[in-house]
Amino acid sequence: MKASQSQPKAELVKGLGLTSATTIVMGSMIGSGIFIVSADVARQVQSPGLLITAWVLAAFMTVVGALTYGELAAAMPRAGGQYVYLRESLGPLYGFLYGWTMFLVIQTGTIAAVAVAFAKFLGVFAPSVSASNYIVNFGTATVFGHDWPVGFSTQQAVAIVCLALLTGVNCLGLKLGALVQNVFTFTKTAALLGLVLIGLLVGASPVARHANFGDFWQGADWGVAMLTVLAVAMVGPLFSADAWNNVTFTAGEVKNPRRNLPLSLVLGTGTVLALYIAVNFVYISVLPLDLIQHAPEDRVGTAAALAILGAGGQSVMAGFIMISVFGCLNGLILAGARIYYAMARDGLFFERAARVHPAYHAPVPSLVFQGVWSAALTLTGTYTQLLDYVMFATILFYILTIGGLFVLRRTRPEMERPYRAFGYPVLPALYIVMAVFIEIQLLRFKPQFTWPGLIIVVLGVPVYLALRARLGRAHGAAAE
Repeated sequence: MKASQSQPKAELVKGLGLTSATTIVMGSMIGSGIFIVSADVARQVQSPGLLITAWVLAAFMTVVGALTYGELAAAMPRAGGQYVYLRESLGPLYGFLYGWTMFLVIQTGTIAAVAVAFAKFLGVFAPSVSASNYIVNFGTATVFGHDWPVGFSTQQAVAIVCLALLTGVNCLGLKLGALVQNVFTFTKTAALLGLVLIGLLVGASPVARHANFGDFWQGADWGVAMLTVLAVAMVGPLFSADAWNNVTFTAGEVKNPRRNLPLSLVLGTGTVLALYIAVNFVYISVLPLDLIQHAPEDRVGTAAALAILGAGGQSVMAGFIMISVFGCLNGLILAGARIYYAMARDGLFFERAARVHPAYHAPVPSLVFQGVWSAALTLTGTYTQLLDYVMFATILFYILTIGGLFVLRRTRPEMERPYRAFGYPVLPALYIVMAVFIEIQLLRFKPQFTWPGLIIVVLGVPVYLALRARLGRAHGAAAE
């Protein structure tokens, strides 16, 4: 059959309405972080008031980021989201470096970590599911002076099964993936709201209230030193609120994207962050600061549930977190594959990843690539460290993307912009200033987590150059 008579190539379909787009924002944000990171933040800031301040500032930055991304999403409603914005504003190299880092560790590493978190909390109900219960055990290996266990545990097995299940669900089409996302997001949002209401209305402890609200700021001096501590402490809240941009990866499948993408970003981030701040008020209403700081394994949510509901609270909270994590994992899997699909269409990823299943209209090869690499990361035992390493790089890409808005306003004034960033140029500029300040403090105080992240990004440059050279040769051969 001649090419002109061949069947049309399968494409993604627009199957996400405003509700589904908003649940992707919310479901990707709400994972396990809100139940854990407040312990570390409290240890760093040493004050209930500064604990809340860290979450409020992180919420402010996230909402400003969402408002800014809204303009980019409405102007360029294409699959790939942030990859496309960087490509169009700063050039294809920046888009590739973002996609490279997302595939290598940010998105896939997050997926792996969330899958293991699901298995960890399943262990509350099934003790045989444990990181120390090995199916195959090869002992330990010494890497960089540290001993790492080498084997395959029941916890890793459950994580991989969970990964495979949700990857399979999303391979069966956008509607099924969106349905799973909607159900789990509504469930965990309702449960989170229930925790807030019970905690604030009937679970508050007079001892905790007196200790925390009686000396709310506990010696905060508002000097440069305190601002530095606050900037470093904000990393946890920022990453608990992260993945809000995942809906932009699915832009090519959103109905009426010029309206629904900006609206879903604002509605989703606003709702989740209001709940996050409220949950932290529950923590300081239920637990004295020292109990927040020293919660077992940093599980502040479980400690709060135990204080509110008694002995059964831990099981209730473990079940709730499993629901939360499962929905988060589905959103990450659904959205992440669209980045590599967009890159492949540009010739910057495996060619097969650009294919869409003709019956299910899902980027099945991209989903499979993502699933296989994520499963591999669950076996390394070091992916949590890798996630720490790319914190700096992730914030860097947010800075570059928002900076790209300023570039596009100048270089492409004719671009259709159905929605314009609220507060431009003041709020986007303020975001960049705050983010750069955080980056500087991370370079100063957490160099072990910043330089490796930069190295991962920089390693993408020679890969990009090699791919571009290959594309150039291919185009030359085609022209001949």
